Amino acid sequence: MSQEIVLKNARIVLEDEIVNGALVLRGGKIASIDTGIVSAGEDCEGDYVIPGLVELHTDHLESHYSPRPGVRWDSIAALQAHDAQVVASGITTVFDCLRLGSDEDGGFQKGEMRVIADAIEVAVAEDRLRASHLIHLRCEVSAADVLDQFEDFDTDNFVRLASLMDHAPGQRQFQTLEQYALYYKTKRGLDDAAFERFMAKRVAASQKYSAAHRKTIADACAGRGIAIASHDDATVEHVEESIAFGVKLAEFPTSMEAARASHEAGISVMMGAPNIVRGKSHSGNIAARELAEAGVLDVLSSDYVPFSLMQAPFILADGPQGRPLNETVRLVTAAPARTVGLTDRGRIAPGLRGDVVRVRHNKGVPVVRSVWREGRRVA
Repeated sequence: MSQEIVLKNARIVLEDEIVNGALVLRGGKIASIDTGIVSAGEDCEGDYVIPGLVELHTDHLESHYSPRPGVRWDSIAALQAHDAQVVASGITTVFDCLRLGSDEDGGFQKGEMRVIADAIEVAVAEDRLRASHLIHLRCEVSAADVLDQFEDFDTDNFVRLASLMDHAPGQRQFQTLEQYALYYKTKRGLDDAAFERFMAKRVAASQKYSAAHRKTIADACAGRGIAIASHDDATVEHVEESIAFGVKLAEFPTSMEAARASHEAGISVMMGAPNIVRGKSHSGNIAARELAEAGVLDVLSSDYVPFSLMQAPFILADGPQGRPLNETVRLVTAAPARTVGLTDRGRIAPGLRGDVVRVRHNKGVPVVRSVWREGRRVA
């Protein structure tokens, strides 16, 4: 059992307010919040103490496992490198994204994502990891083999979230062919004829597989209690489909219309923290700050830069239309935890997990000073 830890002289970020005082962790949980004068304990020197961040969507592990095209790194070593970086960013719960469904890039072969998932389970059992790791299956529903790869996870209790994606031209993220050409034609260096063949193949696959695969996976997740996420919703019709499937999370809606409809339907709207940091989407869609200003942004994810999840709440709080820090921190703590049913974390309150982060922020980029997971110092 974890020892008692007292963090005094701290600005403690609660869900509804920020209080000055001391936070007591005992037995791996939050024991109390004391706003009086406390003599003993670690002096936080006026730093913030916030809940450990909850990350629902990061592709970061994949970049460690496959750091170059055709290169595969040892899965345990890749996982530990990824884990070290997310914890250093203040993330204490991370949903590692595993991509299912091959595409023209080759993707990953059947069984490779299972290898990574097995590495996660082994590493947890051997106490190798600092953060709590769960699995998010990113399912490319237009891929012919997505159901075969999904079967590899039929009995995996680490899977707590699955997203339904279709990256074909004219769908979701790429509503116009101009957007699709900019992203894929340039990226792949295709001439006009090759690009036309590439598009035709993707459109045909989407028409053949997407609807049936989307329903099969959604039904399987509902039966197992796995939270479902939509991906790149662009229209009200997309949102209506999400409602019918019992979707809890709308990942990266590409229009204000879709974001507002999701938010009003009680579906948590998630955008990338890098979008907040950069001030725009890397693929040319709506900026996350616009959704924040409209009051329809519920959750942030680090997507491809882990530290952006710590940086973005401070940017939103410091901006010209700044919101209270406790509200912006909620986007990366309480809100994502609630969305996927993790009621034991994401807030600083007695009885919850002792997942907290000491952060120094005077101006500019915040500094993560210390991280505790279940009352155990991990960074």
